[in-house]
Amino acid sequence: MDRLIHGLIEQYGLLAVFLGCLAEGETAALLGGFFAHQRLFAPWQSVLAAFCGAALGDTAFFLLGRRYAQHPWVARLRTRPGFDRADRLLRQHPNLFVLSNRYIYGMRLVGGVAAGLAEIPLWRFVLLNATSALAWALLFTALGYGFGLGAEQVLGRALHAHQRLWLALGLALAMALVAAGLRRRRRRHAGH
Repeated sequence: MDRLIHGLIEQYGLLAVFLGCLAEGETAALLGGFFAHQRLFAPWQSVLAAFCGAALGDTAFFLLGRRYAQHPWVARLRTRPGFDRADRLLRQHPNLFVLSNRYIYGMRLVGGVAAGLAEIPLWRFVLLNATSALAWALLFTALGYGFGLGAEQVLGRALHAHQRLWLALGLALAMALVAAGLRRRRRRHAGH
């Protein structure tokens, strides 16, 4: 079973990083860095997959807001917690918002749509978004790589492939629990 999982990660891991980074993808980028440290693929490949997913995902959300402002899905996004805040920040500091949007948990999806609804030219959004996506991909891939390096230092170099897989699964589970906790907390605060 461990060999099967290891083979699937080698074969489809970069695709999974790309797909995971299309939306809120910190966990996918971290795992890409971790598996790059485990030499399942090169670090630059992890960064590239995370960058492409993040840049294309945010551009798609921007285009949704720009082209389909009246669509029910976009209208539903406008009612989500944080949309009004994103819209306000975007109108006050459009360039800074596009550069920093992906670093504010829970704002990436609504922020991309809000940017599409604003008066930001497409070329400016793409340029600022690509700059931000590259920095983001480098940061989170490096953090995942560092986690792999730290695990190796703490647990020793003798980690077997199956132990690495379980360690990565633990990292993904921890990130999912943190994300769920933050989401619950945000909903509680939004209800008050």
